[in-house]
Amino acid sequence: MPSAQRDQEQPPDGEPHPEGRSASETLESVVIRFAGDSGDGMQLTGTEFTAAASFAGNDTVTFPDFPAEIRAPAGTLAGVSGFQVHFASRSIHTQGDLVDVLVAMNPAALAKNLPGLKPNGLLVINTDAFSARNLKMAGYDGSPVDDDSLADYQVFPVDLTRLTRDALADTDLTAKEVERSKNFFALGMMCWLYDRDLAVPIDGIARRFGGKAKERYRDANVRVLRAGYDFSENTDLFRIRYHVPRAPIPAGRYRNVTGNEAVALGLVAAAQRADRPLFYGSYPITPATEILHQLAAMKHFGVRTFQAEDEIAAVAASIGAAFGNHIAVTGTSGPGLALKAEAIGLAVMVELPMVIVDVQRGGPSTGLPTKTEQADLLQALYGRNGESPLPVLAARSPADAFDAAFEAVRVAVTYMTPVILLSDGSVANSAEPWLIPQVEDLPRVDVPDLDSADGLGDAGFQPYARDAKTLARSWPRLGTPGLEHRLGGLEKWDGSGHISYDPENHQHMTGLRQAKIEGIADDLPPLEVIGERDGDVLVVAWGSTWGTCLTAVQGLQALGRRVSYIHLRWLNPLPKDLGPLLGAFRTVLVPEINGGQLYRVLRGHFDFNGRAFNRINGLPLPVGELEGAILDCLTD
Repeated sequence: MPSAQRDQEQPPDGEPHPEGRSASETLESVVIRFAGDSGDGMQLTGTEFTAAASFAGNDTVTFPDFPAEIRAPAGTLAGVSGFQVHFASRSIHTQGDLVDVLVAMNPAALAKNLPGLKPNGLLVINTDAFSARNLKMAGYDGSPVDDDSLADYQVFPVDLTRLTRDALADTDLTAKEVERSKNFFALGMMCWLYDRDLAVPIDGIARRFGGKAKERYRDANVRVLRAGYDFSENTDLFRIRYHVPRAPIPAGRYRNVTGNEAVALGLVAAAQRADRPLFYGSYPITPATEILHQLAAMKHFGVRTFQAEDEIAAVAASIGAAFGNHIAVTGTSGPGLALKAEAIGLAVMVELPMVIVDVQRGGPSTGLPTKTEQADLLQALYGRNGESPLPVLAARSPADAFDAAFEAVRVAVTYMTPVILLSDGSVANSAEPWLIPQVEDLPRVDVPDLDSADGLGDAGFQPYARDAKTLARSWPRLGTPGLEHRLGGLEKWDGSGHISYDPENHQHMTGLRQAKIEGIADDLPPLEVIGERDGDVLVVAWGSTWGTCLTAVQGLQALGRRVSYIHLRWLNPLPKDLGPLLGAFRTVLVPEINGGQLYRVLRGHFDFNGRAFNRINGLPLPVGELEGAILDCLTD
């Protein structure tokens, strides 16, 4: 983590500062949401504020909320873009339920996001955007700034657009270019209000607008940023300034990372530790596309990226890369996973190592491209014809996505199987601090390599001869004399790999493929139980619900409730010690952002007293709602 927050004098909390300056108050955590039109730069504003909070030593979790329309009409509810950042002086795991501060750049942003603002929360409004036309598009009959509809909040009306024009009045920028800088005025205000160092966003602006051609935009944005900061310093708009101390984060080198960035880094790290080049075949699809963007910039690590014409071509090319001894990966979202299903079945049949990254979004069909949902668990487990078992694991957070991707590659090559790695829109686009590991501390990825025909005996090369422990077949080096063989989608004869329609052989090979996947459970560590190993309620979850579940359970444990928590990384095979743990609790609660997919899977494997808790609204699970569901279990 960068250096500590700069020292400065602080008066006692709640007391006026000497020389008439604002009072100061220390807070443990704050949630801010920046909201405006999709062209207002809210994602950039939130990203730069997050960087400033991380630099100050806070723990951070973010949640970008993109509009579903590619370019909805300006000023409409459909075009609202939001960025929520939760920063704290303690360890945090969620983006926060309700927000403490809402920065609304126009009426539509206010209308869409006001229900998420806490009572008495701070509401900063760009009054210049509250024209009659914009108010009408947002569904307002009149300006809420002028009536008592906002009486439950601390309202701070600011002429952001006019003040931005004033700050850039002597520049040669066009009126449109000037107006596009107003997001940095809002950022400057928030940096002052929460005592963030302007050097951090200034460095970010310099990186984003580097080069002679963009110098005028760099200088303009820095000027507007400082103007917003100085405006807050020199006016009586905010009577209290807030301070969020450093969080007790373990020492090390950190960077903010999104889930998609972490997946890309994990794949490259695993390929390096396997001494194999990485091939990534993908067709662009939201919210997985950023993985392709990240990997395309890593050619110096032996990465080859292929943007295919469609999903089927992408997965087929990846299978070919696996045959050619690459660490082969294809990425997609739910609709693309459905299109890849037949080819994934081919990879199961030929037993080649491959990772399929599924960044889930709301469904069905094209569904909700920019929203999150744990939509594809059943598809990942069963969405192929015939008996087509393969391992399935899920990332739980942006930083964890690195470890999940690394583990997916390790299992794929160790057991010579395709592996599905589940992420989702929340994990993919959110960001949090990630402790950068030392490369030498990462485990080696052992490859079942075969680069010579020497010593194979009279029978010669047997493509389906297996390792006694893992049941994995070998991975012959392509082009090696004596290791020539054919692969295809028709059933294979055990050992030789010849085409077979023999009923007994098909039964045998189906059992072998299943046993190989089930055997991965022997390689899994014991489950970690947060809390006691028996009690009243056990929460069992997977994927991006981790932060919500952990926060809710720990909060209730602090109140003396007998609640425990298990988070599943592996969804196929399931951990061997899961069944006994489920039976040790009076009630098992399974929270998911779907209709109860894991709940159905667990019901099919184990006998336990349980219930599902489901939300399918394109948003992360709120901590408060989950706490209520757990309390209902405790009182039943």
